[in-house]
Amino acid sequence: MKSKFVRSLLAVAVISMISAWAQTAGAAAPAAAGTNPPNAPSAAAAATPTAAPIATGPGSKIGTINIEQAVLGTNEGQRDFQALQKKLDPKQAELKSQNDELDSLQKQLQTQGDKLNEEARATLVKQIETKKKSFDRSVQDAQEDAQNQQKEIFQRILQKMAPVIVKHAQEGGYAMIVDTSNPWPQSPVLWYDGDKSDITKAVVDLYNTQSGVPAPATTGAPAVKPAAPKPAAPKATTPKPTTPQ
Repeated sequence: MKSKFVRSLLAVAVISMISAWAQTAGAAAPAAAGTNPPNAPSAAAAATPTAAPIATGPGSKIGTINIEQAVLGTNEGQRDFQALQKKLDPKQAELKSQNDELDSLQKQLQTQGDKLNEEARATLVKQIETKKKSFDRSVQDAQEDAQNQQKEIFQRILQKMAPVIVKHAQEGGYAMIVDTSNPWPQSPVLWYDGDKSDITKAVVDLYNTQSGVPAPATTGAPAVKPAAPKPAAPKATTPKPTTPQ
């Protein structure tokens, strides 16, 4: 699972990207008619490729979309997250090896500590403390690296998905689309009828058609998003140079 920090960054990205596309598409129609709307996009925004103007009514329906499921459900998302997981596997294996070594040393201290002389025991305790500090730093670095790469993939796909969402909403007569990635109370959406309002699958299908990326080969198990490395914590806390309990 993504950390709360990464989720919050992605939430901001969702709002900013889709809002920008919606405003651009909404301003396109009056601009084409020769008017100069007061909220016309800036020169920088105008330089960005925009969705084609669509003649729709004001819209009255409210739709829902699970942005996280939508991005991860695309062929491109599944392909790229699976590739990222393979890329992270060697680091996962390295962290597991470090954790196993640390766990072995801690068990050695617990079972043999009272049989060691003071110098040997102090040396073992120091070795455990040093390895634990190194392990903790490695875990933190690996988590940050994985989260950054996940975020890059997510934002890249969302950047291309935003105009697809806006286009589908306009053509479908929707007045509002809300994100249901997080459950209430983290999200303002208390309840919704997914069978009637959810457009996640429709957007994924449209995106897959537009991207041209084929579905990844099935492996017999459902595709899952990669998680940041989270090796098991050592079973014992860092021992202090005192007699074991």
